[in-house]
Amino acid sequence: MKKQSSLSKLLEYTGGYRKLTFLGLFLSAVAMVMGMVPYICVWLLMRDLISVAPRYSEASNISGYGWIAFCSAVSGILIYFAALMCTHIAAFRTASNIRKQGMAHLMKVPLGFFDDNASGMLRNRLDGAAAETETLLAHNLADIVGTVAMFISTIVLMFVFDWRMGAACLMAAVVSILALLYMMGGKNARFIAEYQAAQDNMSKAGTEYVRGMPVVKVFQQTVYSFKNFRDAIEEYSEKAECVQDKICKIPQSINLTATEGAFAFMVPVALFIAPKALAGGTFASFVADFAFYAVFSAIISTALARIMFAANGTMLADTAMKRIETVMNAPVLSQPAVSGMPEGNDVEFRNVSFTYEGSEVPALSDLSFTIRSGETVALVGPSGGGKTTAASLIPRFWDVTEGEVLIGGVNVKNISPDVLMDRIAFVFQNNRLFKTSILENVRAAKPDATRREVMEALEAAQCMDIIDKLPKGIDTVIGTEGTYLSGGEQQRVALARAILKDAPVIVLDEATAFADPENEVLIQRALKRLTEGKTVIMIAHRLSTVVGADKILVLSDGRIVEEGTHEALKKNGGLYEKMWKDYNEAVQWKI
Repeated sequence: MKKQSSLSKLLEYTGGYRKLTFLGLFLSAVAMVMGMVPYICVWLLMRDLISVAPRYSEASNISGYGWIAFCSAVSGILIYFAALMCTHIAAFRTASNIRKQGMAHLMKVPLGFFDDNASGMLRNRLDGAAAETETLLAHNLADIVGTVAMFISTIVLMFVFDWRMGAACLMAAVVSILALLYMMGGKNARFIAEYQAAQDNMSKAGTEYVRGMPVVKVFQQTVYSFKNFRDAIEEYSEKAECVQDKICKIPQSINLTATEGAFAFMVPVALFIAPKALAGGTFASFVADFAFYAVFSAIISTALARIMFAANGTMLADTAMKRIETVMNAPVLSQPAVSGMPEGNDVEFRNVSFTYEGSEVPALSDLSFTIRSGETVALVGPSGGGKTTAASLIPRFWDVTEGEVLIGGVNVKNISPDVLMDRIAFVFQNNRLFKTSILENVRAAKPDATRREVMEALEAAQCMDIIDKLPKGIDTVIGTEGTYLSGGEQQRVALARAILKDAPVIVLDEATAFADPENEVLIQRALKRLTEGKTVIMIAHRLSTVVGADKILVLSDGRIVEEGTHEALKKNGGLYEKMWKDYNEAVQWKI
């Protein structure tokens, strides 16, 4: 199957504006051809003047040539303006379509995808790359098509008046193209690709270094101690020297010399033709032709420069499309044709195994357990044991590799995402609040909730002390004008959101991890209100928070190694007993 080009992929996003894009390209070509008419008028003017010299008053149509040149130049400008209007409108709509389709696609991917792909990177891939395509569609494509039309017209004109001087002028273009092909093609293309990769790597390392500046300063280090940044700079320096000195210097010098000195190619040919023209009585015509080609040769350098500029834009757009495709090719969650409806709120794992993409070691292996409706089950164990992974399979952050996860007796794969999300509420250790009001932050869980319902949820989440100190109460916008909340306060607002949602299944992932003692007490009260009568899956490292759980599952290396109540597990002398002992020693430790 033939590989689809980046340009054809980009044109697929134009939608109903594809015709407008092609219209803009056609008008650009017409405008470029119109821009050449004044040169022909100059030749006709010189021909007529030379033919009657020195009796210039006998020359006819002088004003006519001038008006034709003026009108064609103005027409070319107006047509080119219309062309750019078409391409700009199409470019803006295309970029908008890319963003909309990208966001629509991201809404269908597993939520775990966002753990592996940071929001900043996704924004750069989608929003930033879409912006880069605007230049290609709005300017570069129009310039390429217009320049190609101008170049073809130039070749035709070069051979209309005197093919020998025309061929001499085109020699400059031939030399320039050969130099560019040598510079950009073959093994040099690989070096240039490595140079661009090194440039990107240096940019990433530089960003990382700036973000780590506080650590660098605290430990009195310098840039040379930051190995990744230093290595990236050295690699870029080596690649840049190789590209600029060994690859580009000589070919680019030849290219610029040929294009800027195209007139020089005509001199030997003119010296060869002049004696014959003088002897044959056609010297006046020869002078007119020579003057025409001397003026017209300047178009060659202009055309080649525009092609190089447009080609650079095409390369950038190609890179941008590859970044966009990484988002568009992200796997989406499968959706059942008809959604199953869970009967009850039991959560069951049946022989579940799961391996993260790119890993050879399973995160979970043959995991089986059941959480009855209204029961609270805690998942504990050493870091990397599989606790968060197990919990993330319930709302389909990821799909299981083997086995089944069921809610109310129905495989979660057979429940539509909307129905599944309505049944589950989450409280993570690092909840994000939107840069909007407290009211809208809480209402995100239930968009049609009234202010009274939001206030009741905030009160249940122990947030009234937060509301009382804010300048505009629940209408205070978070993240602006210096209004910020601490980690524990943000956690309580997130709990209010979960309380408002009132879902029957609750997933708590280290809900008190970043809370100070005062906030932890309030969060525990809010959690008690949130989990009343609900099916609860609780992940915790602070073992004091799971003492009252109906059942505790101890996970290690993706397997259940122990299960039971807190008191029963303490007496088993297993991993949980050791963890409990270590936890109590850590709590009592002080300086």
